[in-house]
Amino acid sequence: MTETKPLDPGRPMDWGRTSADYAQHRPGPPSAFYDRYRALGVGLPGQRILDLGTGTGELARQFARQGVEAHGTDIAAPQIAMARELAAQEGLSAEFRIAPAEESPFPDASFDAVTANQCWFYFDTSQAGRDVRRLLKPGGLLVVSYFSALPRLDPIVRASEEVVLKFNPQWSGRDWSGDIPPALKWAQEDFMQQAMFWFDATIPFSRESWRGRMRACRGIGAALSDEEVRRFDEAHWAVLERIAPDHFTVLHRVNAHFLLPK
Repeated sequence: MTETKPLDPGRPMDWGRTSADYAQHRPGPPSAFYDRYRALGVGLPGQRILDLGTGTGELARQFARQGVEAHGTDIAAPQIAMARELAAQEGLSAEFRIAPAEESPFPDASFDAVTANQCWFYFDTSQAGRDVRRLLKPGGLLVVSYFSALPRLDPIVRASEEVVLKFNPQWSGRDWSGDIPPALKWAQEDFMQQAMFWFDATIPFSRESWRGRMRACRGIGAALSDEEVRRFDEAHWAVLERIAPDHFTVLHRVNAHFLLPK
């Protein structure tokens, strides 16, 4: 199984279909994100960390560079294959497995931290939270984070989203407000919040890399047919040629909540 639970009515998603674009064009969080993780005790050398919904393994591979024993799981086999390939290219020892976030194939008390970046809302929150509590060592943390463009503040993002909606009106990821909750309501029964942060970052793109980044969004590459993706790509490129310089930055908002099981 590679499809996630449907968030966009009538449009099942398969992230495995986006793996090539995802790996090449979808950047991970900036270095300041990992600096804050380390300052809050996550991502330190010698720790054992599991990254849920790892995709192409962006977080797990960075943790491995930092001396962490890094593991990643995802339900999409092509994503895991790409994560393994990218780790091998760098000579990293991160381990990747195909598995749902709600049923991780590891023994109890296996990890110092469990991370989930840009993916927790795809999971069954209750089941995933229960499994995370099982997996964490005493004092271990769950860190739920997001790294999202800001359409209400960035005109290029806004224009690109308008093209997405022409090809996939069901896409519910549009027009994100940028609001960050101080605490996560779903976590309050079973977790105690230890810390949170958010900040804005300008991420560099070229026209071509932003084009690939938008092909890799769930409303396009993970949901549409190959022909629909091709037609979107042509229409999006025409818009970018009209409104965007060869190189530009895209405003993103980064946030994370650090949660300790009760």
